[in-house]
Amino acid sequence: MDLSTIQAQLAHTLDRVELDLPGERQIGKVREAWSREGRRLIVTTDRVSAFDRVLATIPFKGQVLNQLALFWFEHTRDLVPNHVLSVPDPNAIVVMDLEPLKVEMVVRGYITGNTSTSAWTHYQKGVREFCGNRLPDGLRKDQQLAAPIVTPSTKAAEGAHDESVSPEEIVRRGDVPAQIMADLVEISLALYRRGVELAARQGVILVDTKYEFGLDAQGRITLMDEIHTPDSSRYWYADSYQELFERGAEQRRIDKDHLRTWLADRGFLGDGELPPITDEVRVSTAHKYIEAFEAITGHVFEAEPGPVAERLKRNLTDY
Repeated sequence: MDLSTIQAQLAHTLDRVELDLPGERQIGKVREAWSREGRRLIVTTDRVSAFDRVLATIPFKGQVLNQLALFWFEHTRDLVPNHVLSVPDPNAIVVMDLEPLKVEMVVRGYITGNTSTSAWTHYQKGVREFCGNRLPDGLRKDQQLAAPIVTPSTKAAEGAHDESVSPEEIVRRGDVPAQIMADLVEISLALYRRGVELAARQGVILVDTKYEFGLDAQGRITLMDEIHTPDSSRYWYADSYQELFERGAEQRRIDKDHLRTWLADRGFLGDGELPPITDEVRVSTAHKYIEAFEAITGHVFEAEPGPVAERLKRNLTDY
């Protein structure tokens, strides 16, 4: 998709869903949902969040995330059930309503990151026991770990920051029972390995990611929310990884770290006043999301330019 099309879409991004829909409404940082009779309609807006804050809207971002998540749900359903029932709009899915588990399962295959909460930042400060994982001395930024590690995160209330803790700490706090936690660790590692395998076929490295799960009516662990999207995952290009790593240079990224880095370069690391996000960086971020979709799936991203809200209203009314 050319940059002029993305530029024109700046005026038509989906910020909020202004529809009077039946059911109990929940509004998250990026998604809005309506629950009714055991099902949930989830609309992925064009909002982008980082540092636990909503930052701006990005053209076509909601459709990219929704369709990329659907790609991965389809390619991992043999590993764990997922919540998808139907797809009434490029920005929306209907899913089974689950009992959410109070943990985000983060899996890391490399030690990296630029924020104050990243694994690399902790490591630089001398931390060698990270979320129950013993890290060896001598690691360098962006280095592949001997084996992927699981570093769960708490699901903080709105306005608060998530906290990275060990699986044992999640159990100790009473957030998740011990056996379910053990199953989540095993499932998360299997999902990450599948992601690494399929991404590698496209010349892409799945660096790290996070998963969310719930329990269905029969108490079965079910994958929910999203999977392996640029909002929940970090990707690098494989062909330049080794050369950049050896030079200590920044990796070529295809994820929302593009926007994180832009903000960090201006001194914003999550606290204080947010720098104004320009249309130029919104367009370049959109291009990164579309690039991610095409690089990861091997498919051309196709979208209908124009007001997303009007199309969404039309499709949901018909549905």
